[in-house]
Amino acid sequence: MRYIGGKSLILQHINDVVKNYTNNVNVVFDIFAGSGIVSANFKSNHYSVISNDILFFSYVLNKANLSLNKKPEFENLKRYINSENPLYYLNNLTIKETQYTLDDCFIYKNYSPNKEYNCNRMYFRNDNAIKIDIIRLTIEQWKERSLINEDEYFYLLASLINAVPYVANIAGVYSAYLKFWDNRTYKNLELKDISIINNNTNNYVFNLDASNIASKISADLVYIDPPYNSRQYLPNYHILETIARYDYPVIHGISGMREYENQKSLFCQKNKVKRAFIDLLSSLDTKYILISYNNEGLLSTDELSEIICTTCKRDTFKLFEFGYRKYKNKCTASSKDLKEQLYFCETLAG
Repeated sequence: MRYIGGKSLILQHINDVVKNYTNNVNVVFDIFAGSGIVSANFKSNHYSVISNDILFFSYVLNKANLSLNKKPEFENLKRYINSENPLYYLNNLTIKETQYTLDDCFIYKNYSPNKEYNCNRMYFRNDNAIKIDIIRLTIEQWKERSLINEDEYFYLLASLINAVPYVANIAGVYSAYLKFWDNRTYKNLELKDISIINNNTNNYVFNLDASNIASKISADLVYIDPPYNSRQYLPNYHILETIARYDYPVIHGISGMREYENQKSLFCQKNKVKRAFIDLLSSLDTKYILISYNNEGLLSTDELSEIICTTCKRDTFKLFEFGYRKYKNKCTASSKDLKEQLYFCETLAG
C-alpha cells in the first residue's frame, strides 16, 4: 500500500543505524507504525516488535502482518462455507447470495455514483463498491457468529483493506477522487493472501494515541516516525478507516469525510509539536530512540536536535541525512536541499 511518508526507501539506512550504534536490542517499539513497513522490516530481522498507531485501519493491517506468525487455519469457517479457501469464497460472493440489500451498503451509498441515493462521488465503480460492502458485512457477521476467531477476523479485514487501493479512483490518497475513471477501477476487487513473516517470537499491536501508550511499553529501541507537517493523516485515508470500522459514520463535504477530532495529532500542530516531542521522549521506557523526520518539518533540524539532546544523552546523539525521494512518484524531489533524516540517541534511562 502506498502511504504518505512511507519508509520503504530508507529501510537500509534504518538497519545500518541499528546495527552500528546499538547493542543487545531484542524488542523494538514502533510508536507511529502507519502501514507497518518499518515494523515488518524489524520483524523480518528477527526482532520482537511492538506496533502502535492511532488509525484503526493501520491497526487492522498490523494485527495481520505483525501479530501473526502464520496464516490462520479457518477450521470452523471452512466447514460452514464448504470451501477450503475463504478468500476465494469472498471474491466470488454476490449480493444476491447474502441477506444484505443496497440499504446496508455504506460504501456504495456514499462513495460510488448512483441514482438511488443521489451520490455523485466517484471513489469506486458501483460493482466494486457493493463488493466491498458485502465482504465487509460478511466478515463482521462471521465474527459475531463465532465462525472466525480474532486472528482470522483481522487477517480477512487486512486482506480487504489491502485490496481496496487497487480499484480506488484516486491519485494516491482518499482526500479527493478523480473526475474520470482510472483504468484500475475497471478491475474486479480481489482479496489476496497476506505474506506472513514468522520471527518465532511474540509481537504486539496497539491502537492508541502515542502519548497514551509511550510510558506503558518497555522496549530496547523505540522507532518514532511522527507526522512532519500540518496535514493530518486521517483525511487522506478516511475511506479505509470507514471500511475498517464499518461504523456508518456521519460524513460531510465533497469527499464524504468522517469526523476525526479524536484522531488528530499534536505533531501536526505548529504551536504544540515541540511540547509533544518533549513529553513523548521524556516518557519512553527504552535505551535507544531512532526518529525519522525531514529538514522541512514543523520543527527545524536545530530545534529537534536540541530537544533530543536535552531529553537524552547528549554525547550519544547522532544525525544522519540523505537525499529525499517523493512519495507520489518516487522521483527525486525538486528541492535539492530537502533531506530525509534519522536522529539517534541513547536515553537517560539507557
